Amino acid sequence: MGLRFTLRALLVCFLVFPTAKLQAEMKVACFSTVLSEIAQKVGGKNVTVTSLIKPGQDPHEYELTPGDLSAATASDLVILSGKGMEVSYLRNLRDALPKRVQVLEVGDQLPSLSKKAEEGNEMTQDPHWWNSVSDTEKATMIVRDAFVHLDGQHAADYQAAAQAYLNSLQELDSWARRKIAELPRNQRKLVTSHDAFQYFAKDYGFQIDSIEGLTTDQEPSVSHVTALIAEIKKEGVKAIFLENTLNPKVSVEITRESGAKIGGSLYADGLGPGDGETYAGMVRHNVTTIVDALK
Repeated sequence: MGLRFTLRALLVCFLVFPTAKLQAEMKVACFSTVLSEIAQKVGGKNVTVTSLIKPGQDPHEYELTPGDLSAATASDLVILSGKGMEVSYLRNLRDALPKRVQVLEVGDQLPSLSKKAEEGNEMTQDPHWWNSVSDTEKATMIVRDAFVHLDGQHAADYQAAAQAYLNSLQELDSWARRKIAELPRNQRKLVTSHDAFQYFAKDYGFQIDSIEGLTTDQEPSVSHVTALIAEIKKEGVKAIFLENTLNPKVSVEITRESGAKIGGSLYADGLGPGDGETYAGMVRHNVTTIVDALK
């Protein structure tokens, strides 16, 4: 009687909760706001995404916390921006992760741009690939392929969701090109707080310069600021741009010396509050702010 009751109870459980429902969702931990959105869009109901860097948080200044490390070690897949963005904590993270946890450095599979350091001839890889919509499309396919590899039974779901997101990115890129076409090429001179827009400039034909280097902890030298002010005057740059995560003090001082205006604030290092809470919102905000200020 007891055995018969147990078997009947198990049968009821399987009827009420199908096998697919009993299987755990794939757990993904992301150290990038943009990649968190991509993982959520591609993964859908089959993936639980934990965003360890929050919108509006400067990824250059991020420090690995015990809570974030715990979330990463409990995941099936850790997704990183790559291209050196996580260099300050990557080794500690990898050492702490169990062997079963896969690590995906998305940027390392994308084309790279580099920048020479202010002092010396050393070239540094630029990690800000997400400011190129076309590279974000490639990143979406990289995430899709990783999900299919780890969870093949939901491959069709991942492929369909990725295609829908890719379609939206292609529409976003088309809109950006139409908006930027309003700005003559000789006015596409972009000066920002730190050097985060090389990939954007490559896609849309801008000449760029910056106050700080590739990371937000690279303080500009007096000679660099002086040369930048001279360049802004020479090129007749109408506006320079702040960033949502950086102190605007030096930028404001440069406008006083150069005659340029503050063109607005950009989302340089990922998603942020307000207009930039989604990738499409971030791109639309940045493009509109740049074009309207430089006209």
